[in-house]
Amino acid sequence: MIDEKIILQVLAEQQEEIKGYKPQKWVSRKEESLFEFDTKMAQVVIGVRRSGKSTLCHKVLLERGIRYGYVNLDDDRLANMEVGDLNTVLSCVYQLYGTDVPYLVLDEIQDVDGWYLFVNRLLRTELRIFVTGSNAKLLSGELATHMTGRYNEIHLYPFSFSEYCQYHHIDTQGITTKADAERKRAFMDFIHDGGFPEMQGLRNKRAYVQSLIEAILRKDIQKRFKIRNIEALRKLVHHLINNACQEVNHDELSNLLGIADKTAKKYVDYLSQAFLIQLLTKHSFKSTERIRNQKAYIVDTGLEGNRENALAPENLGWRLENVVYIELLRRCAHDFLDVYYHKPDSRAKEVDFVVCDKNKAVELIQVAYEIDTQRAYDRETSSLVKAADTFSCSHLTLIAFSPTRDVEIEGKTIHIVSALEWLLQK
Repeated sequence: MIDEKIILQVLAEQQEEIKGYKPQKWVSRKEESLFEFDTKMAQVVIGVRRSGKSTLCHKVLLERGIRYGYVNLDDDRLANMEVGDLNTVLSCVYQLYGTDVPYLVLDEIQDVDGWYLFVNRLLRTELRIFVTGSNAKLLSGELATHMTGRYNEIHLYPFSFSEYCQYHHIDTQGITTKADAERKRAFMDFIHDGGFPEMQGLRNKRAYVQSLIEAILRKDIQKRFKIRNIEALRKLVHHLINNACQEVNHDELSNLLGIADKTAKKYVDYLSQAFLIQLLTKHSFKSTERIRNQKAYIVDTGLEGNRENALAPENLGWRLENVVYIELLRRCAHDFLDVYYHKPDSRAKEVDFVVCDKNKAVELIQVAYEIDTQRAYDRETSSLVKAADTFSCSHLTLIAFSPTRDVEIEGKTIHIVSALEWLLQK
């Protein structure tokens, strides 16, 4: 059990920090519209560590003038907290914020075993609860099991390109040559340095990325799953980052890392649960193919180059594809759509993304950094044309660093859209 004086001291320091917040200066996030305030359901914000989950909660509450208590459990003084300590936490909240405080934010609560019992009890008292966490399976699994129908789950990623431009005061609407050049420069910075909010403006981005990856490995994976071979996990992380947008071969990983195939699969799953990588499933009606042929993307392209010994070759096409996939995850979550990739056989050119509404393909998306050569143009467009017949889908999109225009090939219209224009769409 943790001494009440320590808990009270920690929460008092956190309360003081909140008093200096100025949300009107913060970047507006698309996910703000997903919160439900006049409901008995817990609002659960999940996403990779340091993506801005707690900031998002503070922003929506402060801007609405809502009085709330705040508890950040990601504090070394609160390490090894047990569910029995949470009642002491509640007592400290009441002492600091008043017994009539209507809302409570519980930040990074996933490491407290049985936390959902505490949250369920608070919900029954009609206290409005906001919860954040950095482990998808832990939160989603416990929520589904113990809080059926009593939570609203919101996924948060690092800044999108639109949010990145907002943070850096980039003109996204201007039509002058200067404004256009500024957007292009900002995009190149974005795909290299990424959108983690705290990393914006830092000179030593490498140190930040290294500490972030290590925190995810240690706090969100090793501690939770009691992993002994942390070095193998660390090597796996860097291998997947270096090979983003590629299929995951568990046999190859097993041989490369000197671990069992079953262990390799578990490690990949753990990295996905911690949101460090995002898996993309092959479109197939056979579940074995969907499981076996997953591709791995990284949650933010800033992780790729800002690391020690980052020797992966520069590939702007892969970086753009990675950025597009994460943006698709943001947008499709709002419309309850699913995303897959299409590859009919090992020799065929794949279609990068198949957007589906249940089992119906509603859009096919191909991504290419450049289509200036005839060979590149033919390769990317022919894949879309063939897949259009396979899926009976007429909404064909090619995202590239190219002027926006429509082209017709074999009676099918392909919407070629500028990558900048697509990323800045509302």
